[in-house]
Amino acid sequence: MTVSGTDGLSEQEFRQARGDWLEIRAGDLAALLETAEPRLHELLPTDLGDRNLVAAVTVARVAADEARAQPVAETVRWLERLIPRGHLYDLEGAVRELRSQLATSGEPALWSWNAEGWEEMLLWRWRWNQPATDDLSRARAEWRVRWSADIPGMGDIDWPERAPRRHGRRLVTPAEFFADEPEPVRLLVRAVLDAPDTAAGVQDAVLLREEHLQGAGHLMWLAEQQACVEQLEAWRRRQQATGSEAIRAFLAELSEAVKRYMSLVLQPVVDALSTCERALLGDSRHGARRSAADYLDAFLDALEQPDAEAWRDDRLSADVEQQARVRDELGEKTWHGMLGTVPVWYRVVTSREERAAALAYSGKPARSVLQVRTGAATQSLLSDLFGFEGSGDAHEEWYPAPGIEIDYAPDSAFDLCALLAVAQLGHARLEFLTPLGDGRFQRLRSVRARVREDDTVAWRRWALEVLSDLVPDPEDLADLIAREDEDDTDESDAADDRTRADDDRTSPDSGATPSVPGRTREALPESLLIKVRSLLRKAENSGATEEEARAYLDKATELMAKYGIEQAMLDDAVTEPERPVDRIVDLYPPYVKEGRRLLARIGYEMRCRSVYPGGKDNRHRVHLFGFETDLQATEVLFASLRLQMLEGADRADRRHRPAGEDARAYKRSWMLGFIREVTARIAAAQQAARAAAEEEAGADEEQLSGGRSVALVLADRTTVVQAQLDARYPKLSKARPTKFKGTGYWQGVADGRHADIGGSTLLDEEPNTQLTR
Repeated sequence: MTVSGTDGLSEQEFRQARGDWLEIRAGDLAALLETAEPRLHELLPTDLGDRNLVAAVTVARVAADEARAQPVAETVRWLERLIPRGHLYDLEGAVRELRSQLATSGEPALWSWNAEGWEEMLLWRWRWNQPATDDLSRARAEWRVRWSADIPGMGDIDWPERAPRRHGRRLVTPAEFFADEPEPVRLLVRAVLDAPDTAAGVQDAVLLREEHLQGAGHLMWLAEQQACVEQLEAWRRRQQATGSEAIRAFLAELSEAVKRYMSLVLQPVVDALSTCERALLGDSRHGARRSAADYLDAFLDALEQPDAEAWRDDRLSADVEQQARVRDELGEKTWHGMLGTVPVWYRVVTSREERAAALAYSGKPARSVLQVRTGAATQSLLSDLFGFEGSGDAHEEWYPAPGIEIDYAPDSAFDLCALLAVAQLGHARLEFLTPLGDGRFQRLRSVRARVREDDTVAWRRWALEVLSDLVPDPEDLADLIAREDEDDTDESDAADDRTRADDDRTSPDSGATPSVPGRTREALPESLLIKVRSLLRKAENSGATEEEARAYLDKATELMAKYGIEQAMLDDAVTEPERPVDRIVDLYPPYVKEGRRLLARIGYEMRCRSVYPGGKDNRHRVHLFGFETDLQATEVLFASLRLQMLEGADRADRRHRPAGEDARAYKRSWMLGFIREVTARIAAAQQAARAAAEEEAGADEEQLSGGRSVALVLADRTTVVQAQLDARYPKLSKARPTKFKGTGYWQGVADGRHADIGGSTLLDEEPNTQLTR
């Protein structure tokens, strides 16, 4: 795409980019359904056209039902109507399993605050692909019955690129639009848009929005033109601040021309897009909505997601029932949390008045439903679900109107994110629980409580303001929530945690604490460990030159690679070969995600496999599988490289970070580049050691164990390790792509290439993509 060129984007190209994107996104959602719930995917009807679109609509509908607080039974009834003879299958189990995986799928289209928009857009896309018919009204009625939903009708959404025609205009770039303006304005616009600073500013603005636009080429083009307009306006304001009266008058003409372009060309196209596309374009901007998306993404990473049992309609999940019992014993009747990606408030109902009010509540938006007083003076609120205005004791016959005064701590990241989720979604799920005589609890009612739009706007603004002060970088959100959880534990648990942390700080691994089961075989011999650690200490020494550090690290890697292959060949020759083992490694701040990635990728190159177990209690853990020699070599390398990575990131930040760029973003991107380079070097060392072993074995065929090649022996060991992982974690999903905004990536690659120092979206394109439950 061009920045200020005259070729622009024709209506046909805009439409083609939109169609290509929708096809790709439908394929992504269909693949997710096939992976997460293959039983349901196989049952989908074949007479509805494009199978990918049908699967995409189905998974979006399930996510939208969750967002609407629909019970599983309602979703099942819809599927029974959609799927021929659907009542013969266990659709309830499939829906519960699918709902339990939506939040962890890494697919923002299926999160509650996005799901209904995607459902609507995909239904529109499906309708558009249907063959032409003479009786459109009849066809629409049949579609409505089949999908049990209203199908979007014909309208602006079908041809948004044609919207400027209403004003006698067409879809063009600012340069093309201003070509028809009088010469002074036209020449000035051309000069400003062609200036190198303008082009760089536009490019930077588009790159920062690219991640959130999910590869939508037509939205990227709109974002690019918006950035051009913003650059024009920024230039005008700078000149107007110091110019003469005549210059200011001329610049006012420029401003009017820019406004005409926005109102006659760009804005009509944006207004004609689907709700989902408009949200994507708006959320990609810097500011409150962009920040909301970032915080909520990080918030979901910090949550322990419910399993399929949490979505049973007939009984409460064990976790909720246990929490209800504890809260009731403490006299706390109301609490809040998250169910998947839906904010939920629970209330234990005991009196007949409360029961009547709960059953009568309609869920319509009202100020009394969710009450949040924002501001510095009134931050500590009551935590009572049922309240009444005025003073005095409640009369026996008083029937309260259900509502929530949200109880939160002004410094609680969890509470603020839950409030932000309510604001983004526009409603909360209310769960009314009643105690039974035997100490158990049952659900009285589950209802969707809608919130007034003016309230959600105020809450979003306030929650983001407090969050930005409490945790400026969303990347730190999970760590902060974890510390909040630790503050809620009892003293003995806290003491155990402190002991574990103290032990970790004194361990040689410095940042990771492995939980090691009993070893059945000797790992790396002490003499080799002493030599390797000596080399690594030299590489870590800040006084070493880059060439020296590289040589030290390469030699240490070479020694361990050679020893690992020798042990593999020896083990293959014995009657009872060694079996793989596993261990869980706990990592600690700073930069836990980068440390986790470094460990997993080192392990992969050392023939180990790893899993990110998932869940709130495991977000700082890596579960490693491999043979003992390889595992220990991985741990030794990780201990050194993690130290080099942290020190190198600080050094690169001081030397190379551009002025004005966020330090943490730069360091993170630098670390990802460092990780890529050093693990590539480890892979090269392994390949060289294997080639040397093959050459040596070829010279002396007696060294071959049973005639098997080195490559075959190593491949078999890797297969055994993978089988052990698959047996322990039978259901795995891909981890989310690593996202970063800083510009330090290629500097990290360069520094990683020099050994002792290590730091766009970096996708796990290599075969060592890590998995998570």
